[in-house]
Amino acid sequence: METNQTTARKTPFHDVMTDLGAEFTELFGSLWPDRFGDVEGEYRAQREGVGVMDASPINKWDFRGPDAVAAAQRVHTNNIVGAAIGQVRYGGFCDAEGRMIDDGTVFKLADDHLWVMTNKDTRAEHFAEATSDLDVEIEYITQDLPHLFLQGPASRDALAAITDADLTKLGWFRFLPEQVTVAGVPVWLSRTGVSGELGYELFCRPEVAPELLRGVIRETGARPYGLTAIEIVRIESGIIVTDTDYPEHTYTPYDLSLDRLVDLRRDFLGRDVLASLEPESRGHQMITLRLETEALPEYGSPLVRGGEQIGMLTSPTLSPYAGPIALAVVEASLALPGTRLEVEVGGSLRGAVVHGSHPAYDPEKKRPRS
Repeated sequence: METNQTTARKTPFHDVMTDLGAEFTELFGSLWPDRFGDVEGEYRAQREGVGVMDASPINKWDFRGPDAVAAAQRVHTNNIVGAAIGQVRYGGFCDAEGRMIDDGTVFKLADDHLWVMTNKDTRAEHFAEATSDLDVEIEYITQDLPHLFLQGPASRDALAAITDADLTKLGWFRFLPEQVTVAGVPVWLSRTGVSGELGYELFCRPEVAPELLRGVIRETGARPYGLTAIEIVRIESGIIVTDTDYPEHTYTPYDLSLDRLVDLRRDFLGRDVLASLEPESRGHQMITLRLETEALPEYGSPLVRGGEQIGMLTSPTLSPYAGPIALAVVEASLALPGTRLEVEVGGSLRGAVVHGSHPAYDPEKKRPRS
C-alpha cells in the first residue's frame, strides 16, 4: 500500500520492498517503508537479532575540492578538520546565531572529498551561502547513493558471512572509503545507524540496489522493518529528528543536550555565538520523560508545571523496553531526574516524570560500541 503523495520520490529498493509486503509513507519528499505487518517483530529484529531497512531517503551531499574539508567544517559543529579518512562525525548544522537547522553525519572519504548527510533536502542554499568563499563543489547525490541500514546485535555475524571486508577492524563511526562486496555487490560499508545497537550502513549505486537487498535478506535472514519500528528505537535511544524534535532556528545544540558534539576549536557557522554562552545561560535541555499514561500525547504537546508552560514534549512512544516514554525539551532548571511535570492527553492533564537517564536505552552507548 502506498501513500497518495504521488510526487514523492521512490528509492531503487522500492519494488523489492513492495514485494516484501511494505506499506509506505511520505516523509521529507520521499517514500519510506512504514511497516511490514508486525511492528513488534520489526522492533525485536533491531533489538535482539538483525533487521534491514531502506534508508535511501536520508539526504546526501557530495563535497569535493581543495576546500572540501573546510567547507564541511564551516557548516557542521563537530570536529571535521580533525577527522581521519574513513571516520564519520555526527553533529549539528547551525545558522549564524548558533541555532540548529538540522543534524547529521559527515563521512571523510579523502582530504578533498566528503559526504554530508542531513534530514532535509532543502540545504543547498544554506551550504552555498556558508561556503561561497571556498573552493568546493557541492552536489546533491541522494538519488545516486541509495543505502540500507543493517542493524541489531546479530548484524556483525550476519554481515561477516557475506562480505570480503574485515569487520573486526571496523570501529564505531568508521567506514571503508574503498568499496567492498556484500552478497557479491559493490558497496561502501559504514559502522553507523539509527538504532542504538551494533549496526552497519551499506551504500551502493542505484543499478545494483535491488540485487543488494535481495542478497542481504536471502543470505542473512535479516527482517525488513520500517519507520514505525525505527521510531520506537530512536526515541528509546534519544536520537532526534529535525521538525519533530526541534523547529529550525530555535534551539542551540546545548538546548538539545548535544554539548559533546560542539567543537569550539573549529570555525563553523554560529561558533562565536555558542562560545559566548555561559553554562548557566543555556536555557533548555533535551530529556526523556516517563509518562504516567499509556494513551500517548500528541507530538509537540506543551509541558506544564504549576499551570505554566515550561517546555514541549516532542516524540512519544510506547516502548517495549521502558514503557510509555517521550523525548522533550524543557527549561534547564527542570531537567533533573524525578522532576514531575504534566502533559495534556485527551483533554486532561497527565503526569510526566523526568526519566532517570537520557536516553532511556543504553545511555552510555555500550551496545553500538560492542
